[in-house]
Amino acid sequence: MHILVLGAAGMVGRKLVERLVSDGRLGKAEIAALTLQDVVAPAAPKTSIPVNVVTGDVADPAMIAKLIAGKPDVIFHLAAIVSGEAEAEFDKGYRINLDGTRYLIDAIRAIGGGYKPRLVFTSSIAVFGAPFPERIGDEFFNTPLTSYGTQKAIGELLISDYTRKGLLDGISIRLPTICVRPGTPNKAASGFFSNIIREPLAGKEAVLPVSEDVMHWHASPRSAVGFLLHAGTMDLAAVGPRRALSMPGLAATVGEQIAALTRVAGKSVTARIKREPDPTIMGIVSGWPRDFVTDRAKKLGFITAEKTFDDIIKIHIDDELGGKFAA
Repeated sequence: MHILVLGAAGMVGRKLVERLVSDGRLGKAEIAALTLQDVVAPAAPKTSIPVNVVTGDVADPAMIAKLIAGKPDVIFHLAAIVSGEAEAEFDKGYRINLDGTRYLIDAIRAIGGGYKPRLVFTSSIAVFGAPFPERIGDEFFNTPLTSYGTQKAIGELLISDYTRKGLLDGISIRLPTICVRPGTPNKAASGFFSNIIREPLAGKEAVLPVSEDVMHWHASPRSAVGFLLHAGTMDLAAVGPRRALSMPGLAATVGEQIAALTRVAGKSVTARIKREPDPTIMGIVSGWPRDFVTDRAKKLGFITAEKTFDDIIKIHIDDELGGKFAA
């Protein structure tokens, strides 16, 4: 099996590649080759599996066509710019998040000859816009209120339509906000959800730009990788024509996040969180969904690695900090 990962240098992309290399297979199929693409060179993993690293822009149709010419069996499409950046840089957001997806699926179509790869598209809960019910169910309509959410919603529709026409075998998984993200803060408007956990655990101050009663939908990086792997191997006939699914997660308020951090790491760690309200971030967050019913995804075998926000924090400490943190 030949696997292509677009956006392989990103956090979820790196963790997905690590898991693929560790397992050596996807489902029951042995991995014969890996192609890793990003706008910055993805790190080539140490493995006996042949790895091709490609540096380039996902919105470059010529580069995408060359990648697809290798006829990968499974494509994980993680390439995107994040929500805050897509909102601030309108043209860039549409070029990468929408045009890049269109170039990809058109390159698949152009191969022809019965070539129909599995395409796993990472969408987002940003495809939903207020006003919301208390919990968003599988039948709730898509009315995004951000450019990022609009771009992801269009991607979902395109992938479902190309699948309906028999041009590919696609599925879109709407990831919760991934928390705790390792590394340094990025331009995502949701970045503070991770910052207020990650930075204090590293002995650094973190800024909280919203009130503690803000509730949001979360999943760990470990869960995100699990969702991707399942989407890459499951029987998509069971999904039917509605090829977009909201992934399971955990609803928690910022206050509940901080309380969990106190339980896991102590008050001296949570004391590093500084409250500095940011009207721009508060305005963006006010249009985000808070809680979900994800029965359809669960019935199809998608499961999370955590049951409480304490678990999310412990996963970060174990996976990223070697089991230790700055008390």
